[in-house]
Amino acid sequence: MSEYKLPRGIVISGTGLWTPPESISNEELVDAYNTYATQYNLKHAQQIEDGELQAKPQSSAEFIEKASGIKSRYVVTREGILDPERMRPFIPERNDDDLCVQAEMGVNAAKLALEKAGKKASDVDMVIVGASYMQRAYPAIAIEIQGALGIDGFAFDMEVACSSATFSLQRAVDAISSGAARTVLVINAELASPQVDFTDRDSHFIFGDVAVASVIERRETCSVDSAWEILGTKAKTVYSNNIRSNFGYAARAADVDPFGPGKLFRQNGRKVFKEVCPMAAAHIEAHLQETDTNPQSVSRYWLHQANINMNNLIAKKLMGDEASIERAPVVLDRYANTASAGSVIAFNLHSDDLQLGDRGIICSFGAGYSIGSLVVEKIAV
Repeated sequence: MSEYKLPRGIVISGTGLWTPPESISNEELVDAYNTYATQYNLKHAQQIEDGELQAKPQSSAEFIEKASGIKSRYVVTREGILDPERMRPFIPERNDDDLCVQAEMGVNAAKLALEKAGKKASDVDMVIVGASYMQRAYPAIAIEIQGALGIDGFAFDMEVACSSATFSLQRAVDAISSGAARTVLVINAELASPQVDFTDRDSHFIFGDVAVASVIERRETCSVDSAWEILGTKAKTVYSNNIRSNFGYAARAADVDPFGPGKLFRQNGRKVFKEVCPMAAAHIEAHLQETDTNPQSVSRYWLHQANINMNNLIAKKLMGDEASIERAPVVLDRYANTASAGSVIAFNLHSDDLQLGDRGIICSFGAGYSIGSLVVEKIAV
């Protein structure tokens, strides 16, 4: 466990949300999947009958919404995903000298965050890209974005699955607190759709693509009227096999298909639900206590957006009968699970209406297991 006693005065001065222009509804996704499943079962009928293969079950939009709360998801491209003969997005490779897709997403979100914070690229001296998946090993996506924006300083990538956003925000706070940086641009560009197994009924609907960005700085350099002071950060990890993505370069040395069985996203959903919900609730309660914040007085809980049933259970544990969608807003119905970005999307879309002095908590949780949180208070600058 990592606990930080922060000096006062480090703030989130602006956030930006870039949403891909294309989306896919549950109905569209199910139609493609069911067509694929029917074709698969016909093609492998004898092997299924002999018990060598399992038949692909049918799905429904109702099943998806009941299981997750998801109604649609944004993607960088629809092409290929809804083709029963392909069942994966078609994203052509770009030349090495061209901005890669994930960096382009991050630049789009970064520009929005800088504009909201009233900052120029020349004000920033550190860039972090935190995401569940990186489009390549190196050079770092963060350094590519740094170069594209013309930022003088340093940059790096980090991956902590669905906690990448809160963990990267904490690293930004640490850097400013230590004096290593003045203004940090944190970007969570989640290009998740290439990692989705669209032929798996239990996971093909989960993820969407998106990019969010946040500007972290000291209060005295802030140029906007109000900002969110970070009162405390908290992180915890506990090893678990229940959420995995085994895709990696070492598959080449093992003589196995890098995209084969078990190599893309998979999880034991029941165990995750049973184990993560109480961990997340206890983590949030402890963090609020450490920052002298009563859970009942928290104006907004910006929770990780993975599953509506998980969020409802955690919200009920924290707020009791006072739990409501106003205090724990949901964005996964139209964004789906956007990996690490979900809680920051919720913060971006549902924070401007709060008053000076209001407190909230940004919390994400996911594979690892990993849990990260920031307690914040709206202040005048």
